[in-house]
Amino acid sequence: MTTALDGLSARQRVIADNIANIAVPGFTASRVKFEDALASSYARGSGEAPITVARSLEPARTDGNNVNLDEETLLNIDTNLRYQLATQAMGHTFTSIRTAMGR
Repeated sequence: MTTALDGLSARQRVIADNIANIAVPGFTASRVKFEDALASSYARGSGEAPITVARSLEPARTDGNNVNLDEETLLNIDTNLRYQLATQAMGHTFTSIRTAMGR
């Protein structure tokens, strides 16, 4: 769960950076990837996975910038919902542990 939260946090930072640079000519948006590596790692019994940041391959506008505000906004909403779900799951886990320990 920690790796997932770290990856989602990194994605939030990258989205913010992309949006902040939407008007910069030649700026190339970035994308954070970790889900596939995390799933593979989890299948092998580990929870550690690399978080990678790569340049977006989306087509660029005439000024060379390829940030799409609609796409960034939807990705931000999705990321925030996933982050909330992950933190709630961790909270429930800690609650279960506290209950098992008898508080």
